[in-house]
Amino acid sequence: MSEKLTIKDFTSDQEVRWCPGCGDYAILKCMQRTLPELGATRENTVFVSGIGCSSRFPYYMDTYGFHTIHGRAPSFATGIKLSKPELDVWLVTGDGDGLSIGGNHLMHALRRDVDINILLFNNKIYGLTKGQFSPTSDVGTKSPSTPQGSIDPAMNPLSFALGCGSRFVARTVDTAQKHMPGVFTAAHGFKGAAFVEILQNCIVYNDATWANVTDKSVASEMQLLLENGKKMIFGKDRNKGIRLNIETLSLEAVMIDENGFTEDDILTHDQTNLGVARMLAELGGKAGEPMAMGVIYAVEAEQSYTEAVNAQVDAVKGNRTLKDLMFAGETWDVE
Repeated sequence: MSEKLTIKDFTSDQEVRWCPGCGDYAILKCMQRTLPELGATRENTVFVSGIGCSSRFPYYMDTYGFHTIHGRAPSFATGIKLSKPELDVWLVTGDGDGLSIGGNHLMHALRRDVDINILLFNNKIYGLTKGQFSPTSDVGTKSPSTPQGSIDPAMNPLSFALGCGSRFVARTVDTAQKHMPGVFTAAHGFKGAAFVEILQNCIVYNDATWANVTDKSVASEMQLLLENGKKMIFGKDRNKGIRLNIETLSLEAVMIDENGFTEDDILTHDQTNLGVARMLAELGGKAGEPMAMGVIYAVEAEQSYTEAVNAQVDAVKGNRTLKDLMFAGETWDVE
């Protein structure tokens, strides 16, 4: 029986070079701690990234890794998984790398349901290129590229993923060291494209951008921690919940045992319900609404894209050998 690996086994000898206080440190440590618990091995694990602060991730993992080009990491990850389906492929990207120049590539990886784990670090800014606004930046964000404030409406990564046909979407926070491993584990165990948004802090160019949701003083009131099959209850005193307003066909936060609402009115989380998942992805846009955390949607296909492609290859290849191919005669008939 092989010896169980530890966090040290997944830690490379490279000096970690992010800004002091960057949320990427916490995500890195969480991943290095979680992989041994998943039974992962270094030789069967691959991290693929594009360009950006988050894309330095492969350097710091003692596994196989590819630091690729801006926005094209999904294409590389797809090729790796299709050619070596036995590998665990993790794609690390940012809100700029993944949703701007890489939006088209990410869309098709999700649409195809390629069996890879996609981690999108969302700090709502371009950090590596010194603070330009990104597709997820709030309206009014002032940066070197928008000194008078961005006028672009912000993009919601989870809504994007669901719109692309993703069968697994989840959200967690860089500092949530107890919550994040569970999300990573769920993504790893999913057969298909698993999309995880990680709310991440850029201490230099967009500090505290998620403070209204992630700060310890408000986290229990502003985060809805989802568990499949359990009521959507939140709050420090566990006295708030999410109900479906039939009149407006929308989710709303209510106080339990006030204004006639009881626990029976609170929705039970069903991670296979796409309609509710779409509403949960957008939750948190109004005052007093919490942001949904955890696995929001997860429905596996009967056959993943990886399996389907390799089934076609096997069918065409059959039992023929290279010798059979070399001596098969003319490939084309020209009339």
